[in-house]
Amino acid sequence: MTEAFARAKINLTLHVTGQRPDGYHLLDSLVVFADVGDRVRTEPAEALSLAITGPQAVNLPVSDDNLVLRAARAMGGQGARITLEKHLPVASGIGGGSADAAATLKALAELWQRPLPEAAAVLRLGADVPVCLEGRAVRMAGVGEILEPLAGPLPPTWLVLANPGVSVPTPPVFKALARRDNPPMPERLPEWGSADELAAFLAAMRNDLEAPAIALAPEVAETRAALAAEPGCLIARMSGSGATCFGLFAEERPARAAAEALRAAHPGWWIEPARMAG
Repeated sequence: MTEAFARAKINLTLHVTGQRPDGYHLLDSLVVFADVGDRVRTEPAEALSLAITGPQAVNLPVSDDNLVLRAARAMGGQGARITLEKHLPVASGIGGGSADAAATLKALAELWQRPLPEAAAVLRLGADVPVCLEGRAVRMAGVGEILEPLAGPLPPTWLVLANPGVSVPTPPVFKALARRDNPPMPERLPEWGSADELAAFLAAMRNDLEAPAIALAPEVAETRAALAAEPGCLIARMSGSGATCFGLFAEERPARAAAEALRAAHPGWWIEPARMAG
């Protein structure tokens, strides 16, 4: 059996800078990962199959177009029994499906002793799959295929992730964008010596999908505001196309205290404290 961890992907920034003739949007995003996520396990089998377990399995029925199965077919279509232990909410802006696909590629490459697919095949699985396969903090550009390492390590930082239980499909959010030629981040990103310096930088940046997502799902604004109100939260913002929002914290204790308080106030929300993993 082989196993791979599918970490939650967090867009600390997400600038939509253009649109190609084929309709794909151009992005400029600072992407990090959290130490919470799903798990993919694979075992030898004659045919390809998928079982989904875990607390979020009820929201993700097995279907032939599941990204896990699509990733397995991209590896060559041999037999394997795949189990996805689902912890991340579905359609939530933290790359759950893409992270699962990337973890599947890694687990099957080890199981079958085969190389990973070429970059173009990985990108065809989804715009976030290449960065999830990379699995470390990068600047992501183009339609997701350009991954630029950061100049230095990120400071020790904690996140509180909160999702109000609303699925926000990505296409309607992009369709609701007021403009698609927004300014990118600075050409050269600084090095951040502390969580406060990182938060100050993020405050001058944006997630261009936040406003259209809030127009479609006002619960996003409530979630962001609830995070921002917690003691120790340096900045709160939506990740990806939503509806998950993150709060940035300098230390573990206030992050865990914030998560506990939010769970008490909003028992129906999905809430997780997590160390930010570069």
